[in-house]
Amino acid sequence: MAAVPLCPGLYCGIIKTGNNTEKCGVCPRGERADAEKICRKCENYPDLYSWLYLGFMAMLPLLLHWFFIERYSGKKSSSAVLQLITALLECIVAAVVTLLVSDPVGTLSIHSCKVDMLSDWYTMLYNPSPDYITTLHCTHEAVYPLYTIVFVYYAFCLAFMMLLRPLLVKKIACGLGKSDRFKSIYAALYFFPILTVLQAVGGGLLYYSFPYIVLVLSLITLAVFMSTSEIQSFKDLLVKKKRLAVLIIHWLLHAYGIISITGLKNIERDLSLLLLVLVPALFYLFSAKYTEPSRILAEGASGH
Repeated sequence: MAAVPLCPGLYCGIIKTGNNTEKCGVCPRGERADAEKICRKCENYPDLYSWLYLGFMAMLPLLLHWFFIERYSGKKSSSAVLQLITALLECIVAAVVTLLVSDPVGTLSIHSCKVDMLSDWYTMLYNPSPDYITTLHCTHEAVYPLYTIVFVYYAFCLAFMMLLRPLLVKKIACGLGKSDRFKSIYAALYFFPILTVLQAVGGGLLYYSFPYIVLVLSLITLAVFMSTSEIQSFKDLLVKKKRLAVLIIHWLLHAYGIISITGLKNIERDLSLLLLVLVPALFYLFSAKYTEPSRILAEGASGH
């Protein structure tokens, strides 16, 4: 058998074409070129960081569902609670089904290729031109299946939402007007395409930056929530169960961001860092009385 020259480019690999012959080209789905430029099937399991990335992408539609349900549910709290629980179940079922249909089929685990660098997410930008005239197209999913599995999950989320939510909303949201009761569903029809485009264009950037995005956005939204809810003390926080629930969700998001950054490589040290999730809320509560606008205006008027 004639020797095949080493494949050019970062992502082209040697594949068997039949009759004991080989050629250099794009690796089949689920395979990636190794150090010897031979296409090998991806049979590794995702590391903790990759699972956390998938968890982040899975959380986005759930958090957006909850935000719009809470915004458009009106004053009927029982209706909002049922919709919140339904949205959670939709996302959980969609995640389970997505894992079951992924390789290996029928299990809650997936085989994946190892992510080495940012360019792995954008192989279409690295098609080589050995003779500077003809381009050898080797675009494929080098991070299989971290890129496409998110699209599959969003498709299942949308399908389950359209199957379950309209019937539920029509039955329990009687206190809202006909134009208002479905607004949370209409919002999902907008943000799912946006999330899809975000993954398609910025999947690699999100993979490397999502821990910091989680931390920064959770801190900002916590500050906005506590200020708009006029929470000035622990008593104000405990008056309504909803406030406490929102605070706990933000604590979980803080912890998620910290775990994603540290990777739990040093268990004792990294777990102790989780105590920091309490700091933003405590700092706000202790400093709120000193930054109250009415107090600042009053002191300014009195000349202090």
